[in-house]
Amino acid sequence: MKATVEKIDNHKVVFEIEVPQVEVAKAVDKAYRKLANKVNIPGFRKGKTPRRILELHIGKEALLDEAFEIMASPAYAKALEDNNIEPVSRPQIDVVTLAEDKDLVFKATVVAKPEITLGQYKGLKIAVGAEAVTEEKINAEVETMRNSHAKMVVAEDAIVEDGDFAVIDFEGFVDGVAFPGGEGKAYPLQVGSNTFIPGFEEQVIGAKAGSEVDVKVTFPAEYHAPDLAGKDAVFKVKVNDVKRKELPELDDEFVKDVSEFNTVEELKADIKNKLEKAAAEKAERDFRNEAIKQAVENATVDIPEVMVEERISKMIEDLGANLESRGMQLDHYMKYMNTDMAALRENYKESALANVKTDLLLEAIVKAEALEVSPDEVDFEIATIAKGYGAEVADVKAIISGQGKMSTVYDSILRKKAAELIISSVEKE
Repeated sequence: MKATVEKIDNHKVVFEIEVPQVEVAKAVDKAYRKLANKVNIPGFRKGKTPRRILELHIGKEALLDEAFEIMASPAYAKALEDNNIEPVSRPQIDVVTLAEDKDLVFKATVVAKPEITLGQYKGLKIAVGAEAVTEEKINAEVETMRNSHAKMVVAEDAIVEDGDFAVIDFEGFVDGVAFPGGEGKAYPLQVGSNTFIPGFEEQVIGAKAGSEVDVKVTFPAEYHAPDLAGKDAVFKVKVNDVKRKELPELDDEFVKDVSEFNTVEELKADIKNKLEKAAAEKAERDFRNEAIKQAVENATVDIPEVMVEERISKMIEDLGANLESRGMQLDHYMKYMNTDMAALRENYKESALANVKTDLLLEAIVKAEALEVSPDEVDFEIATIAKGYGAEVADVKAIISGQGKMSTVYDSILRKKAAELIISSVEKE
């Protein structure tokens, strides 16, 4: 077998692969024996049909096609290996010559994994430091606790203000006719929550308990009910009550009721500790992410579109699995988010491109630094995976080995080691 390679552009290459006639004849014979054992022909037992009869029954072309399938895959794989090309797309196959008495000639067009040129990835300079925990942030956390334990009380003779809960009865009309689903009783509408049609809540502001108002709105053009989309409507609204939050007093008694602490000072000290810990953890994450980001930005690579599209598909597949684990379907999610698959894919494009470039960078660093994986590191990685699933280590190892995915574990470890090499060499400012 021989193969020639022609580079079409920055990404595509075309192999012209030739398989000698003697190998073609062997493949045709193998194809005959394979098909003879699969095809039922009256008067002959499986595997015993003479080749001439089999060809009359299925056609010479079917036999040659089967022989091609036998030859093409190993020939293509060898061409990739001999030319040190790693494909990132399925090959487009074009047969040039396929006959039993001739050499097989076919072309395989494929997108090759791009070469990445490393820039600086060691000794990067990055400013570090956790965000300060101020008294304002501590007080904001305390206020959140007070709000979570607030009571809703009727505000006597109050006028509806932004943030109030207006307990309303309402009925909607289009062209003077009430429409299905446009009615509600004693509905607790939080003014300013934007849960109703745009423009509705603002028109309730200023109303008093017991008063009635006409709220005029226009349904959005993309409203989920097509018969209402884009139409003008009038809602007859009666404000039954105006309710407001009544916050508990911030004193030691409140602290004892809602926490394990006895005083306001103890509660604030605990909040401060937690905020400082969270700030330190965030600073560490930001530092690590910035180190990788800078190393990626310093590298140069022309990434083929197919790699980005495949990564987007994987990200959407992961999103779908995550939604299903929470009892939601992807199509329902898109409807809820008022989006479609095209828009979702476009939304993922930038992050997918960054992810692909990061993977290429880490792979290149693994090669440049000749990083290796020890048996202990593999055992630790598998133990970590097992712990995440609550499974036995031996069972997880057997599954990974059985599925032929041990190389995936090795690649994961190597990428982590490459990332740690970048991060550990940073000069902190």
